[in-house]
Amino acid sequence: MTRILMVCLGNICRSPLAEGILKSKLPNHSFTVDSAGTGDYHIGKNPDSRSIAVAKKHGLDISNLKGRQFNVSDFDAFDIIYVMDESNYRNVILLARDDQDKAKVKFILNEIDPDQDNNVPDPYYGGTDGFENVYNMLNEACSVIASTLQS
Repeated sequence: MTRILMVCLGNICRSPLAEGILKSKLPNHSFTVDSAGTGDYHIGKNPDSRSIAVAKKHGLDISNLKGRQFNVSDFDAFDIIYVMDESNYRNVILLARDDQDKAKVKFILNEIDPDQDNNVPDPYYGGTDGFENVYNMLNEACSVIASTLQS
């Protein structure tokens, strides 16, 4: 069983979208996908209504997901930790106990643009177009991840 964690800031916009997208592309008997935020702003809350809406538009239901905060035990629970941006990367790496923990942390967009460390923009303060843009970026990256993991 391969365990993958998606991480953004609040765990209500980007990482629940990434979780839902990747789950839809992988068989659940071989893979576990979850999400978390580096901040504690939205613990126990559902994803942003705009994330739910863009996911639904693309045939995915993420409405039942609940926000949670990333913690050190996630390094033990997950094999790969995908972060959405540089700030998330720094915050997760600060909690790493050793090089083995650090090696699990990857920028999700490096799957489509290797070694560029590009950020998935946070759509929270924008309009619905930003959520659609983020969905498209994550969908492309998750397609590569799913293909790589299943080959």
